[in-house]
Amino acid sequence: MTWNHSYLPAALALGLVLTEPAGKAQQTTQGGCQAVDDAMNKVMTVPTHIHTAMSPILSNGSTPRPSDTIHNETIYVGGSAYVRVSGKWSRSEWTPQRIMKQEQENRQQSKYTCRYLRDESVNGEVAAVYSTHSERSHPEAKSDGQIWISKSKGLPLRHEMDIDAGEGIKQHHSTHYEYTDVQPPL
Repeated sequence: MTWNHSYLPAALALGLVLTEPAGKAQQTTQGGCQAVDDAMNKVMTVPTHIHTAMSPILSNGSTPRPSDTIHNETIYVGGSAYVRVSGKWSRSEWTPQRIMKQEQENRQQSKYTCRYLRDESVNGEVAAVYSTHSERSHPEAKSDGQIWISKSKGLPLRHEMDIDAGEGIKQHHSTHYEYTDVQPPL
C-alpha cells in the first residue's frame, strides 16, 4: 500500500476523531468514556508534542515494510497546531479549536464505547488503560484501541489503535504524547 502525504491532515483528524468517545449528551448511552473524552479534549488545551506512526495492516497478515510506515509529529502550543511531514515543519490551517469543532460534529454521527482495563506504568508514570471501540457510518470507519491516561495529570500518554476504513483500507496508529518543554518548531 502506498501512502499519500497530502491526506495527512485528514488522517490526523480521523485518528483523533476515532479515539474520541461520544459527546457528553450521549455519555449515558455510551458509558465508560468520560475519562477518555476529558483526556483527549485536554490535549488541545495544553502544550503537547504528539508522535505518531501509521502503518498499513496487510490482508495477508505479513508485516509492512518500514517504508510503508508514515511517521509524523504534531505540536499544539499557543493556540496553533504545527505538523511535521517528510521532515519539514509547517503551521497547520487546522487549529486546535477547528479540530475540536470537527470532532464534536463527528461524534454526533458515531457510536463509541470505552472500558477501563487496568493500571500500568508508562515511562515511570502510573496510567489507567482503557479499551476503546468506535463506529461511524459516514464515512464508514471502525476502530479498536487502547489508550493510557496519566492518573495524576489526566492526559493521554500512549495510544495504540487499529482503524478499518472499509474497502480493504486498514491502518495501525501508534502514538505517544509529550508535555514538557513543548515549543513552536518554527
